[in-house]
Amino acid sequence: MLRCASLTKTYRSGDRKLTVLNDITFTIEPGGFAAIVGPSGSGKTTLLGLLAGLDRPTAGTVHLDGAELGALDEDARARLRGEKIGFVFQSFQLIPTLTARENVQVPLELRGESAAERAAELLARVGLRDRGDHYPAQLSGGEQQRVALARAFSTRPKVLFADEPTGNLDARTGAGIIDLMVELNRDFGTTLVLVTHDVDLAARARRTIRLADGRVVADSAG
Repeated sequence: MLRCASLTKTYRSGDRKLTVLNDITFTIEPGGFAAIVGPSGSGKTTLLGLLAGLDRPTAGTVHLDGAELGALDEDARARLRGEKIGFVFQSFQLIPTLTARENVQVPLELRGESAAERAAELLARVGLRDRGDHYPAQLSGGEQQRVALARAFSTRPKVLFADEPTGNLDARTGAGIIDLMVELNRDFGTTLVLVTHDVDLAARARRTIRLADGRVVADSAG
């Protein structure tokens, strides 16, 4: 489902070349659940952006569901993201002027699909059956992240990328989000790739890829 080969990302900082990622290579199978871990500055979020086609590498390739991202122009990569990728962020990224139900409906409506029934179904699935008419400001952090998960799964993505999904939540609420992500990964068969500092969340993944100084230093897949 996801394959990167010799992935490298460098930036210019004055006269210096800063290498953020250096020769990253791995493959994640369909339905896999991988956690990318490592200290701050190790390149985790940069790697997630490259895998999702949000940025281009300096060298190397990324294939997502058979498509080489580097061979696609920006419009084609945007279409691929809309069709095959879901995102969950630490800061929830909900639209504050829309209700929970409307937030979940947005990706479906952008694709011209019937949205109301699917949104109601997913909100019920994440335990928010009776909160669909509430705005983000009326929801707790954990509830907002549940809405974000429902929105991410609304289009039945092939791959879900999550960047510190429990980072703004207390331990108990974060554990509930972990349980929900594991359940949705299992039931929908969505490949799940997440960046996390949360050791409990990383432990729930079936594979852990550890970065340090822009390199893979450990991979539990062997």
